Amino acid sequence: MPRHVHHADDRILTTHIGSLPRTPALLELLQAKQDGEPVDDDEWDEAVVDATRTVIDKQAEAGIDILNNGEQPRVSFNWYVADRLSGIGEDREAPLWDDLRDFPGYAERVFETDVIDLKRQPSVVESVEYVGREAAEQEVETFFDLLETSDHEFEGTFITSAAPGIAAASLFNDYYDSHREFVFALADALAEEYELIADTGAVLQLDAPELLATGHRGFDDEPFEKLQAVVQLHVDALNEAVADIPSEQIRLHTCWGSYEGPHHKDVALEKLLPELYELDVGAISIEQANPRHQHEYRAFEEHPLPDGWTLMPGVMDVKTNVIDHPETIADRLERVADAVGDPSRIVAAPDCGFDTQAGLAMVDPDVAWAKLEALTEGAELATERLF
Repeated sequence: MPRHVHHADDRILTTHIGSLPRTPALLELLQAKQDGEPVDDDEWDEAVVDATRTVIDKQAEAGIDILNNGEQPRVSFNWYVADRLSGIGEDREAPLWDDLRDFPGYAERVFETDVIDLKRQPSVVESVEYVGREAAEQEVETFFDLLETSDHEFEGTFITSAAPGIAAASLFNDYYDSHREFVFALADALAEEYELIADTGAVLQLDAPELLATGHRGFDDEPFEKLQAVVQLHVDALNEAVADIPSEQIRLHTCWGSYEGPHHKDVALEKLLPELYELDVGAISIEQANPRHQHEYRAFEEHPLPDGWTLMPGVMDVKTNVIDHPETIADRLERVADAVGDPSRIVAAPDCGFDTQAGLAMVDPDVAWAKLEALTEGAELATERLF
């Protein structure tokens, strides 16, 4: 089975954006770890193996073409970096996002979870170094060992990692003299994880939601040029971190934040798409099922994809328990493909992950798998229309 693939020439492939429902046993152990309670190593390993095997089987049943391990052993897509970096200090209260400040009553309820407290963030109090190699190696080895002993066939594989910018947005800087110095220090540290993943032959997926979501994180009253400069800084740091990895082996996910919030202060895609196109990647994932952004497929007509890039439009919602109709998914794929001009450069995906923060899944696990089955059916319909 090939590990490194982005798209197919004769049909629309399906993938997802990394995090998948965790098993109850694994959630319980993750919570114990977060609470500082002792966890038996054998019990942990058994739970991770069981959970990883489960998501491999479930992805096969759903018809997913390009799969991963569902981020099973991680407490979240971004917070896990605090466990793989040195220099981490105490937690501090996290600032509220601009759109949620307008609805304080709702904001109190939106981030409640039994596993991690999203209202607080770890701080960086010393120089950051990557100390997570053993954990990263164990995670990828578990995935590929289980994959190779399974009876399933997939088109390709990917493994996620937090981009330097989202790592910086998830940690308070109490050590470095500037945000620029902080982001580039994180890029230098996390480059080891990126290269470790790339060495497996899988596609490296960099999660960088802050490239779009930063627009509603303290920039509400700021000139657009200030936001643009921060996004460019994060792009530059990311490109430096992956300088030794072929761009065709990298895909990137960005979004406006996977939470059921108002999103009325999100920055428009067309305003930042030129900056995103400066990324040294081969594929990009951007929300298109989010009702705040479904109209923005037109941006790909105004700003054509760079040569060689694949677009993974989000054509399935991950924030409600409504199962998107396959015809609706096919319609979304068709209009994005028309805007791009070539359906072979399209891969069907959800808007974001299903369990990005352990214990905070907005979609019931059984419904999540049913939604991925609908994604497959929608991609098949779109293939019939477009090829």
